[in-house]
Amino acid sequence: MKKLILLLFPLFFSAQTHRFIYQYHYKLDSTATELASENMILDINPDNIKFYPYSYAETDSLNMIRGQRRSRWDDHLPAIIRKKDSFENTSLILLNDLFSLKTTDKMTWKLLNDTKIDGQYKLQKATTTFGGRNWIAWFSKDVNLNEGPYKFRGLPGLIFEIEDEKKNFIFKLVKSMKFPKTYETHFLEIFAGKKPIFVSEKIIAKKQLELYNNPLHDIAESFKSNTNPENTFYVMGVQIKSLDQIKGMSDERRKTMLKENNPIEIDKGVKYPVK
Repeated sequence: MKKLILLLFPLFFSAQTHRFIYQYHYKLDSTATELASENMILDINPDNIKFYPYSYAETDSLNMIRGQRRSRWDDHLPAIIRKKDSFENTSLILLNDLFSLKTTDKMTWKLLNDTKIDGQYKLQKATTTFGGRNWIAWFSKDVNLNEGPYKFRGLPGLIFEIEDEKKNFIFKLVKSMKFPKTYETHFLEIFAGKKPIFVSEKIIAKKQLELYNNPLHDIAESFKSNTNPENTFYVMGVQIKSLDQIKGMSDERRKTMLKENNPIEIDKGVKYPVK
């Protein structure tokens, strides 16, 4: 992907929202040879920090231009709201319903003497262990913000790059901009007209197992109760014509879930039962 121009402004707090865009490279399957890639947004606001996919902001802009109300969500990409100057994160997770999970994710950093230059910025190396993985970060004291992508923060400067030692997850800063007003993210706080449901980690794990055991439950129930022969049901563009077909597609969905079970916080990964 073409590297964007990095523009950092000296008066960070003159803007209500200072936005940093990171390229996020990741593996859903730890055995994959290539990484998927997305642009992610880190918004630093007066009262909170938000980290979410760039595509959500794009969809919101198109909605305003076209007068639409489309919703967009990607299960594989993180969406996080963090309390300012803290390690208190709220993760937004879509599992049929949208759930809100609060965690305190404090991390201890080891500062190293290694340095390198990125444009006009001097970067320093630091390491930490978080989520069951070992991480290597490069941060700059030239940018007086102790934030970074995902849940990573707490260094004496902005994190420009961070990756796990196995290179399954890589974040690289590519651009920054500022807005005169706080950027509203109603598409995070309300999804498809509904507010997220606050739950515990135990409930999230339970919901993930329920989804694995019966990934097409809602489609199957609607299909069974349908009395109008003119009604049609589709899954990923394929028309459903029998319950056996739903069973077969459910088996394939479970295989995919087993294959793509490489969470960024591996110590919180779901232990799916192999069928």
